[in-house]
Amino acid sequence: MKDTLRKRILVTGGAGFLGSHLCESLLGLGHDVLCVDNFFTGSKDNILHLLGNPHFELLRHDVTFPLYVEVDEIYNLACPASPIHYQFDPVQTTKTSVHGAINMLGLAKRVKAKIFQASTSEVYGDPEVHPQTEDYVGHVNPIGPRSCYDEGKRCAETLFFDYRRQHNLSIKVARIFNTYGPRMHPNDGRVVSNFIVQALKGQPITLYGDGEQTRSFCYVSDLIDGFIRLMDSPDDLTGPINLGNPGEFTIRQLAEKIIAMTGSSSKLVYQPLPVDDPRQRRPDIGLAKEKLGWEPRIPLEEGLVHTIAYFDDLFRRGLA
Repeated sequence: MKDTLRKRILVTGGAGFLGSHLCESLLGLGHDVLCVDNFFTGSKDNILHLLGNPHFELLRHDVTFPLYVEVDEIYNLACPASPIHYQFDPVQTTKTSVHGAINMLGLAKRVKAKIFQASTSEVYGDPEVHPQTEDYVGHVNPIGPRSCYDEGKRCAETLFFDYRRQHNLSIKVARIFNTYGPRMHPNDGRVVSNFIVQALKGQPITLYGDGEQTRSFCYVSDLIDGFIRLMDSPDDLTGPINLGNPGEFTIRQLAEKIIAMTGSSSKLVYQPLPVDDPRQRRPDIGLAKEKLGWEPRIPLEEGLVHTIAYFDDLFRRGLA
C-alpha cells in the first residue's frame, strides 16, 4: 500500500478475542497497527503470529491511564466482556469503560483522529422490545451485578456523543451482539465457549433457567467486517448501529447442536437463572444493511465447525 493510503491505527484491547482479529484484518488491508492491551483478559498467544510483521507494534498499557501516541484512527475495544471477567473487579470494569473512553476520546481530540467505540447489546439490558432497534433506550438495572458493564458501556456511549456535540469529534459507535469464533478464552464463561469446552471434555452442559432464553450468534469474521465498514463510512454516520446475526436460537438448541457436532456424551443440567440475565436478545440490523451494505454471511453451523476445531486443538496441545 502506498504510504499516502496507509493509516496509523490504534486498537485498544488488541490482544483480546475481537481485538486480535481486528488487528489481523487491518494489517491485511495494509495499515500500521498499534495494539494496546493490559493483558487482563487478552493473550499474547492471540497475536504471536503478528509480532514479526514490521507494520505491527505491541504496547502493554491500561487505558484507564492517558496514552500519548500519534495515530489516524482509534478502535476502542478495551474492556472485559464476559460476566466472569467483568464481575471479577466491577469497579475496574466501570473505570475501564468510563475512564478509558475519556482517555481515548481525549487522544482522538488532540490528534484529530476518527474514533470507534465497541459498545454492546447489553446497553439494552433485559429488553422489552424485540428485536432490538437502535432507537430503543433499554431496560437496565443500574445497581445489579451486571451494571458495572452495562452502565459502563452506556456511559461510554454518552461520552462519545457529547464529544461529538461539544468538540465535533468524528465518532463511530457499534453495538455488538453475541460473537463467537477462534481465540475466545476457554474460561470466559460465555455460552458458546462454555458449551464447547464442556462438550469436548464430556462434562455436563450447564443451562441456566429453563434454557428457553434466546440469543443470536455472529461469527467473528462477519463482525470485524462490520467494524471496518462502519469506520470507513461517511462522518455523518455516527451510529449507534447494531452489529450481530439476526438468527435467533434458544440456549437449549445451541447446547444440543454443539453436543451433536462434537459427538459428545455430555448431558444437560439446569441451574438457576443469574440476576438480570436477558430473556431475549436479537438485533434488528436494518440500519447496518441500509447504511453499510452489511449483513452476516457465516451460518451458525459453519462458524461452530471452526470454533470447535480451535478448542479441540487447544486441548490436544495441552493449552487449555
